[in-house]
Amino acid sequence: MQLTVSGKQVELSDSLRVHVSDHLDVITNKYFDHALQANVTFSKARSFFTCDINVHAGRGVTVRGEGEAGDARAAFDDAAEHIAKRLRRYRRRVNEHARSATPPAQPEAGKQYILRDDEIEDVPAPAINGHAHAVEPDTLHATIIAESDTLIETLTVRDAVMRLDLSFQQVMMFRNEKNNQLNVVYRRSDGHIGWIDPTA
Repeated sequence: MQLTVSGKQVELSDSLRVHVSDHLDVITNKYFDHALQANVTFSKARSFFTCDINVHAGRGVTVRGEGEAGDARAAFDDAAEHIAKRLRRYRRRVNEHARSATPPAQPEAGKQYILRDDEIEDVPAPAINGHAHAVEPDTLHATIIAESDTLIETLTVRDAVMRLDLSFQQVMMFRNEKNNQLNVVYRRSDGHIGWIDPTA
């Protein structure tokens, strides 16, 4: 597994790097035949340390964990426990994904934008033949503060919910394997998962 350990304005000791490597090896070997890549980032906010772990295990499976504590090692342990808990919940399905010989459908390319919310103005979507259409990002009256490439994969709803939970995202768009339509799953404020299916 390719491991990158970095710190944002934090000095990382050799013993911490060894601890991170050994602990992640235990977790990834338990749940995957082989993980491809892991990125661990430490930072400090006021009086505590934060740790962000992203493990890419192939077949579109990305697992994310965040932790914070009074020292860097404890922050890593907290983040690693979050990853282990998510993997325990989905152990069987993660293993099926990692070991499946069936190639997945080719994902579609997309763009993900982050807009500064205090400058967004209400812009009515233009109507074409009486139907509202999405506004292109460059016509929005808002400041785009980040832009990244993303993939829209073809998944079952069950797998989309698993991926949302494993990657600790708030929202995920996917193409529904059952009806080939674009769907969205998202994390609600009450902790439950919402699902938007335009064909329902």
